[in-house]
Amino acid sequence: MAMEEKLLQDIGLTEGETKVYFALLKSGTTKTGPLALAAGVSHSKVYKILGRLEKKGLAGHVLKGDVKYFSAASPRRILDYIDEKQKEFSQKREKIEGIIPELEKQQLAAKEKSEAFIFEGFRGIENFYKNILNDLKAGDTYYVIGAGYRREEVWPKMRDFFYMYHSRRAKKRIFVKMLANHNERGNLVKPNYLNAEVRFLPEYLTTDLMMIFYKSKTFLAVVTTKPVGFLLESEEAVRGFRAYFEALWKIAKP
Repeated sequence: MAMEEKLLQDIGLTEGETKVYFALLKSGTTKTGPLALAAGVSHSKVYKILGRLEKKGLAGHVLKGDVKYFSAASPRRILDYIDEKQKEFSQKREKIEGIIPELEKQQLAAKEKSEAFIFEGFRGIENFYKNILNDLKAGDTYYVIGAGYRREEVWPKMRDFFYMYHSRRAKKRIFVKMLANHNERGNLVKPNYLNAEVRFLPEYLTTDLMMIFYKSKTFLAVVTTKPVGFLLESEEAVRGFRAYFEALWKIAKP
């Protein structure tokens, strides 16, 4: 596929519309028979395609007797088409923003019926962390037990992800109290310490399990070659992990 054809398809034209439009550019004013042949589309489809191109402002026709002759609109009309699509998407975005609260209510109602969720793969774990930024606001706090990057051999981009994540978290002024594994001292990314309080667990309490909790959510994740995370929606569970956290906090070192 030529680069020009791919670009037009990227902005929303179909493969058939692209072929017919370029055939029109090369043919000038033409009847549908020669046009279908030049574009490599069937005679039965060329009329429908031309109709769509005319609606998009990329083609037009004139009548000579009882016969329609078609021609391409100026290539600069493509820019107008893009502007119109952007305006259309902007309007649709506004409408979608208006229904987001209702969709979130429906999602919340569904979650209340089920307490446990599984996150699979690195993307799943990343998505949970991104949800923290959506769930919490400035001044809120979440808690972490077992933080560390020693799993970089199975998650090569782990450090890059957490650098970006903690930068965004700190900018949003979400506070984190973190219990990192003892061998992570001096190894955490710098943004990790912004708007945060970090202590390190004794060596004998080092864990391969990451535990994150806040509000009614508790997330347990094991990062292996096939990482998996388990999310529990339970205020009671959070209270239990919070008590466990406070006990560990007392013996951890800054």
